[in-house]
Amino acid sequence: MSITIGAPAPDITLEATGNTSFNPTTFKGEQVVIYFYPKDATPGCTTEGQDFRDRMADFEQAGTRVFGVSRDSLRRHENFKEKQGFPFELVSDPEETLCRAFDVIKLKKLYGKEHEGIERSTFLIDREGNIAAQWRKVKVAGHVDEVLAAAQALNAEG
Repeated sequence: MSITIGAPAPDITLEATGNTSFNPTTFKGEQVVIYFYPKDATPGCTTEGQDFRDRMADFEQAGTRVFGVSRDSLRRHENFKEKQGFPFELVSDPEETLCRAFDVIKLKKLYGKEHEGIERSTFLIDREGNIAAQWRKVKVAGHVDEVLAAAQALNAEG
């Protein structure tokens, strides 16, 4: 399955931190950023989360909610969120349901061995629940600023 700009976000509900659940289709009237990352408490994933955390006021001003998604357990997510002071929820996807719907599970190589893992990717969903923008094979440096600029531009249109 692949995600197409303008297509509706997948209707999938998963557990998230803060005793909440997450379904990208339930935020009609709000913009939503979903960023997929490989693993809690690893250097790149921590930096990416911190970058979103540090720009949260700007995302809120742009009418945009932020959610992080990985295959980690809720318990790991709660610890990671608390330790880093993330003001947004982390979604647990151990069965890769949302990850596969957004086509972010890719064959990766680590130390010469192949395995399936999450390709760092981010999606912006508009107020109608449709995919407005996507970033794949994300490099962490400068990424959050790029996503914020797209969220602000979309908010200005809407």
